[in-house]
Amino acid sequence: MRLYDYHAAPNPRLVRIYLAEKGISIPTVQVDITKGEHQSAEFLKHNPMGRVPVLELDDSTCLSETVAICRYFEALHPEPALFGSDAKNQAVVEMWRRRMEFDVALPAMMAMRHTHPMFAHEKQIEAYAELSRQRVEDTMQWLNGELGGREYIAGDTYTIADITALIGFDFGRIVDLRVPEHLPALWRWYQSVRSRPSSSS
Repeated sequence: MRLYDYHAAPNPRLVRIYLAEKGISIPTVQVDITKGEHQSAEFLKHNPMGRVPVLELDDSTCLSETVAICRYFEALHPEPALFGSDAKNQAVVEMWRRRMEFDVALPAMMAMRHTHPMFAHEKQIEAYAELSRQRVEDTMQWLNGELGGREYIAGDTYTIADITALIGFDFGRIVDLRVPEHLPALWRWYQSVRSRPSSSS
């Protein structure tokens, strides 16, 4: 088993944080997307969509979506339960994970992709970047209110929803999209999750 990774990309980082929280260590292979290694013929055998992360199992099966990889390990190592415990809790965690994916992580990535010189060779739409930035900023305001009554995104325990939000907010810093200190509940949560040893993964 091995994980095809790229140290600077947000989605592989989500898997690394997840694995660190589980106490799981597996070999990794760095795929430098800045050098186009994700589009090489060899890598495309593992994921024809040309994206990292990819988990290659011992039988050569390749799992290439971030949450699919995490769910595979959740089934093998159910504790700590990062996708929730009972049926209700699992549904709540999934609800918040999706919210953090679509309202924080994805728009933060799009704000970067449509403004950063690294992607100047692609079609960049400035208005879409600004709309994406605004979506993250609006979510910050809303999430600050939600976090006034609980410790973590989906409740009283740390879950995949917190990891998803963290990688989105951290990635947003590339385009100066930062969690502001004047949102006290969100700032408290952000400092708390960033201080976890897994966040340096």
